[in-house]
Amino acid sequence: MFTKFKLIFSMKKIIIFLSFIMLPIFAYDVYFPGEYNYKDKGDKLLFVVDFSNSMGEYLEHETKVNQVKDMMRYVLPKISDTTKIGLRVYGHTCNLLAYNACRSSELLVPVEFNSKQAITSEISRLRPRGMTPITYSLKQAIKKDLAGLEGTKHIILLTDGGENCDESPCDYSIELIKTRKDIKIDVIAFNVNDDDDLAQLKCTADVTGGRFSEADTKAELYRSMENMILPHRKQVEAVIFNED
Repeated sequence: MFTKFKLIFSMKKIIIFLSFIMLPIFAYDVYFPGEYNYKDKGDKLLFVVDFSNSMGEYLEHETKVNQVKDMMRYVLPKISDTTKIGLRVYGHTCNLLAYNACRSSELLVPVEFNSKQAITSEISRLRPRGMTPITYSLKQAIKKDLAGLEGTKHIILLTDGGENCDESPCDYSIELIKTRKDIKIDVIAFNVNDDDDLAQLKCTADVTGGRFSEADTKAELYRSMENMILPHRKQVEAVIFNED
């Protein structure tokens, strides 16, 4: 009889204990994984790539533009799938009027998830043809391409020359940071030899908190871009193999 009483008493304690555990579940709405609405906190990365006429020049027995295309095909798969990626190009059209030539800049792939294949396809079909409207391209990128995106936005500018449309990317960047703290511009100067052009490009990166890199060979180009995408790289998991 006493043993039976102890068993009933123990069961009552268990029921009371479980009621305290279950109380929060019934007191609040219950959500299941399929109902979650995750807020987008992914990285935003926009490539702004030079397709001006000088990109058709040869460097190390290969055109600079082909080196850039190969590099992009190599580097895109290394970027995390949680990063939204877009592509803007400039100098890819030939215009007789200077006004039009200095607005030869186009967003070919919007900043979004799962855009790597689209970027590869667009870059593969382009030929270098026009001028180098760097500042106009940056303005379009920031005012239009990256509009409405939250958090820090990362631009990687790749160019083989300086601005030649009577604007200054350095001056624009200085004005930009007075009102915008969410834009970072990295710059790769690919085979740029003019000191004034280099100073302008370095300034563009420095004032926005970005990185600046000079690349005078194909190997340096690959290395520079790998460093630029470092914050967006895929995480590599270590795998330990048992010798047995």
